[in-house]
Amino acid sequence: MLTLETKLLIEQAWEDRSLLDRHETQEAIFSVIAALDKGQIRTAEPISDPKAAQNQTWQVNDWVKKAVILYFPLRKMETQEVGIYEYHDKIPLKSNYAGLGVRVVPPAVARYGAFIEKGVVLMPSYVNIGAYIGSGTMVDTWATVGSCAQIGQNVHLSGGVGIGGVLEPVQAAPVIVEDGAFIGSRCILVEGVRIGKEAVLGANVVITGSSKVIDVTGTEPIVHQGYVPPRSVVIPGSYTKKFPAGEYQVPCALIIGRRKESTDLKTSLNQALRENDVVV
Repeated sequence: MLTLETKLLIEQAWEDRSLLDRHETQEAIFSVIAALDKGQIRTAEPISDPKAAQNQTWQVNDWVKKAVILYFPLRKMETQEVGIYEYHDKIPLKSNYAGLGVRVVPPAVARYGAFIEKGVVLMPSYVNIGAYIGSGTMVDTWATVGSCAQIGQNVHLSGGVGIGGVLEPVQAAPVIVEDGAFIGSRCILVEGVRIGKEAVLGANVVITGSSKVIDVTGTEPIVHQGYVPPRSVVIPGSYTKKFPAGEYQVPCALIIGRRKESTDLKTSLNQALRENDVVV
């Protein structure tokens, strides 16, 4: 059971790594990773905030991220055999998927310390330690969910999607994809990007923490940075930027419409884009 003493032990070990030799410190770190694996705690979590968009913001639990980082030096390299597959790593693999109610298609891999809720489907993909994936979510073929990334319920991460991970700096926000979002093939989301509920991203959208996300649905553009509002329909775009050597096109993301209230939450990406007059 996690206590204030657990957090204190981790904070002390973060400042003084010699404390990692102590049994009580090791037990505190192991208990945090076990709690992450079960979804009892998270590296980041939604909290109510009347001043924030949708009355919700996200809180980074940096002490939990510290425990993940401190877990690595406590682990030794070991060989793990899973049927015909062999791995050589410090972090164990998740197990007991049948008991968890999770479908896992070979050779999908998830590390111990990642929480995967009942009803998730993992096609051949990868989920790193500290990540959180909500029920009903599909992680499609060759998609990757980086360390500490937060993926909501009923999300579709299409083939080849890259969700970046973050451990350090510990105060940095992870990538967050909220409930019901549809992330198209080969999208890349990194550096603490937040995708609002039920948003739809077309194929090849790349958003970093500094990327411009430009709403072009009105008479004047509205610029967001590293954030996609709920129910937005987004495609890749570019804008002109002046450099000493001349003017060049810089990538951005364009909000070209809104997902209709009448649209079924499981409507395909193609249908959502067609509704906004985008040829697919």
